[in-house]
Amino acid sequence: MGTPLGEKIRELRKERKYTLDKLAELSDSSKSYIWELENKNPPRPSADKIAKIAAALRVTADYLMDPTENLKVEDATDSAFFRKYRKMDVATKDKIRRMVDLLGDDE
Repeated sequence: MGTPLGEKIRELRKERKYTLDKLAELSDSSKSYIWELENKNPPRPSADKIAKIAAALRVTADYLMDPTENLKVEDATDSAFFRKYRKMDVATKDKIRRMVDLLGDDE
């Protein structure tokens, strides 16, 4: 029986169409470690491992670790993006805003 952490990892991995091997490669982990996180109740994983897995899945570590956090995958991805965005310098933020303006509104 998995844990909320394992269920989130599995759901996000499948949403991204990653195999166990691919997620392991992207997060500098082993396939067996990812499988264990998804399917067992291992000891609490290190913050470094969770951060790498979260980055590979394009969400925050907080989202993965918080058993009460039940955002939709899209919302979790947006949250991770905005967290990165807030840390960017003004020039980079300006470039991103201009890119979004160029993409335009579809409404």
